[in-house]
Amino acid sequence: MSGKVVKVSGPLVVATGLADANMSDVVRVGPQRLIGEILTMKGDTASIQVYEETSGLGPGAVVETTGAPMSVELGPGMIEGIYDGIQRPLEKIVEKVGACITRGVEVPAVSHEKKWEFTATAKVGDKVTGGDILGTVPETAVVLHKIMVPPKMSGTITDIKSGSFNVTETIATLKTDDGREVPLTMLQKWPVRVGRPYTKKYPPERPLCSGQRIIDTMFPIAKGGTAAVPGPFGSGKTVVQHQLAKWSDVDIVIYIGCGERGNEMTDVLREFPELKDPRTGESLMKRTVLIANTSDMPVAAREASVYTGITIAEYFRDMGYDVAVIADSTSRWAEALREMSGRLEEMPGEEGYPAYLASRLAQFYERAGSVECIGSDDRRGSLTAVGAVSPPGGDLSEPVSQATMRIVKVFWALDSSLAYKRHFPAINWLTSYSLYLDTLKPWFDENFGPEFMQNRSQAMSILQNEASLNEIVQLVGKDALSPADQLTLEVARMVREDFLQQNAFTDIDGYSSYDRQEKLLAIILSYDKLCRDAIGQGAPVTKLFEIPAREKIGRAKSVPADDYPQVYRQIQAEMEQQIEEIAAQGGEQ
Repeated sequence: MSGKVVKVSGPLVVATGLADANMSDVVRVGPQRLIGEILTMKGDTASIQVYEETSGLGPGAVVETTGAPMSVELGPGMIEGIYDGIQRPLEKIVEKVGACITRGVEVPAVSHEKKWEFTATAKVGDKVTGGDILGTVPETAVVLHKIMVPPKMSGTITDIKSGSFNVTETIATLKTDDGREVPLTMLQKWPVRVGRPYTKKYPPERPLCSGQRIIDTMFPIAKGGTAAVPGPFGSGKTVVQHQLAKWSDVDIVIYIGCGERGNEMTDVLREFPELKDPRTGESLMKRTVLIANTSDMPVAAREASVYTGITIAEYFRDMGYDVAVIADSTSRWAEALREMSGRLEEMPGEEGYPAYLASRLAQFYERAGSVECIGSDDRRGSLTAVGAVSPPGGDLSEPVSQATMRIVKVFWALDSSLAYKRHFPAINWLTSYSLYLDTLKPWFDENFGPEFMQNRSQAMSILQNEASLNEIVQLVGKDALSPADQLTLEVARMVREDFLQQNAFTDIDGYSSYDRQEKLLAIILSYDKLCRDAIGQGAPVTKLFEIPAREKIGRAKSVPADDYPQVYRQIQAEMEQQIEEIAAQGGEQ
């Protein structure tokens, strides 16, 4: 069925003669067959957002509907892939048309020719339902791709065979309950705006270890949780997200470069293949899917890229994997929504954003979670969503930040004043929060003992005391404070500089395990306790600050990973001895 273009306004095209089309249908526009999606229908007039440059398109051009909603292809071959916002493989397009990508180019998302070694695990005669595993394909050295029965299908397997197949060849035949014989392939299609089904959602109860001390210890995120990283320009949002993508203990990472600068995406493309995953020893790209829809690419495709990414993530979650979706950034996505809303002449909401901004953000973040996957076996998978927010001028009162804060449970607020002091990650410990602390406490208590959360609370208390003492220091000076308050300021400085500050660009300090974080914080708080006891015995506070072990604590985070348990024990012993000597001298005086 086809219609005619009557109006072109940037990425918005209005066409008539599409009475039988449906909302969300994918259409092909004009002689170049530009790909678009129907946003609204009024009689036989459709408003279409086109995912490619529309220059040269004019009234009278033909619009053909495909009759299917915007969908992604799911199957072996996605890992290590680099896609644009509507899941077109950029590398394959470059091979086909060169570096200057032409409009209307059609390339399948996963290769339909490449053969994969399929090993059947289901047998003839098995009764299966949607989500049951038919067999496996070793997609990369790290990822075992599980071929599943498509959701909403059930029946009995009448034929299945192992061997070498491409994704469109039949690997099994399913006899449905109404007697139809349905061929099953390794390829599934799923509409991006519809969440994939699951059996049950669980409360998140295991933390996501990112190797970043301020995140893991102070403001942890759970597997299956949601987090936002808001911050002004230059405060390190992208580096924080790169660190999460590199070191998080998840099986699959989906990185969505949504409307940010192209050179940041280039950093990911260059860096990830060379980096070794600390868990598997293989290249990080062996478990990563990249979606690149940078600031110079079509605006409308930006809006689709977030849904494309989270649908791919849900597919891997259904296999029972822990998946992380990193979106950089949801502000640029919201700006794309605002632009399309303006062209549709909808009533604007706050700051020109559409009235449905908050509900669209919620639709994205609510697809995260720790779930029991569909299927007869008890598989559990998790999908963790982390979105960067780029508020103009760092103003967190703007609509995207406020709507995001109402939805997510972890808020890592980046601070430009910390970034200017070269304190990275520039996460402000006074304005950030994590609502997962209570649900994760049993896990921390079981694995590290109750001291871990007690130390975390004590460190936060010291940092908050420092903030109130700084106001007094500005009035009367540091020397007017009591020895105990001077010690609080010194220990707070140690927590900030020796524990929270971290260098993303060194191998040793770039990733810090939970055990190492726990021991490092324990040493700093042990110094605090020993010094307070010594001050009680009359020891001069200045001498306590000058002990040699104090300097060693500052360098403790740079100790190689294999040596730190022994070095930390050594520092603890030296510190106890040196403080004891000063306390004894103070007592004699």
